[in-house]
Amino acid sequence: MAAHSASQLRTAAENAFQHAVLDGLSRPQKSLPSRFFYDARGSELFERITELPEYYPTRVETGLLAAHAASMTRGLPGDGALVEFGSGSSRKTELLLRELPRDATYAPIDVSPAALEAARRRLARRFPGLQVLPIVGDFSELARLPVALRRRPKLGFFPGSTIGNFSPVDASLLLRRFRDLLAPDGRLVIGVDLKKDSRVLERAYNDGAGVTAKFNLNLLARINREIAPVLDLDAFEHKAFYDAREGRIEMHLVSRCDQSFEIAGRRFFLKSGETIHTENSYKYAVSQFRALAQSAGWAPSQVWIDSDGLFSIHELT
Repeated sequence: MAAHSASQLRTAAENAFQHAVLDGLSRPQKSLPSRFFYDARGSELFERITELPEYYPTRVETGLLAAHAASMTRGLPGDGALVEFGSGSSRKTELLLRELPRDATYAPIDVSPAALEAARRRLARRFPGLQVLPIVGDFSELARLPVALRRRPKLGFFPGSTIGNFSPVDASLLLRRFRDLLAPDGRLVIGVDLKKDSRVLERAYNDGAGVTAKFNLNLLARINREIAPVLDLDAFEHKAFYDAREGRIEMHLVSRCDQSFEIAGRRFFLKSGETIHTENSYKYAVSQFRALAQSAGWAPSQVWIDSDGLFSIHELT
């Protein structure tokens, strides 16, 4: 039964990817959803990105978590649960888990059963008393938590400035969903990248080693691997820039020539210089994010910021 369920999950994921590719490439501004960056190869490349000198968010956020984990987890009782939205490897989460009561529960939510199982095994060794309750699913579509969690006091955790990948309207809707899932009386600790000099931002997404370019191009390589081998990766190049009016970094894949290709029986055309939009990463001033949180029904509480003003972690109640 478990193998059958895993097979069903893989089939559903493959169908969702193909549907998103066909839909995105059919639009006037061609696009591919950024959530599909993180297959096995993409996750490996992103781990390399987090270690690059230009890419400050992971390094700075980890420092803030290490310095303030006790304050962030304060008041969560022994029967409480730490619920992480989009947990991945759960590496940064260990900084919070160290501060939890020994009999607390950790509920990581992720689309990857393999990532959840690997994290569960590792955490079982590092935190022997911790109950780990993995939840396979897309946190942005999750309607409710498992029954075992619903009446427990809950602390939500959403690190990495992933909230920046959502438009402000969608971010408000997502924060409202989190509020409903963590009710009653839940708190949320969330990482938010701050507005800053555009040169710092653009360097973070255009690293000298070209790892972010490989990460971006891996979306096309994934189409070749999982749908059909129809794309010439050398016919595309990575482009990332800061749009000050929108307050966001945009990532694109730029066609180097006129080209056409067929996917699932549908033909697509790209002119030289035409782009496929792959990601937005919105940046916020502290006051802007607090207003966004209030629009979703949260009350902003503490905020932790590094000394260079690069990154923030907010507590919402």
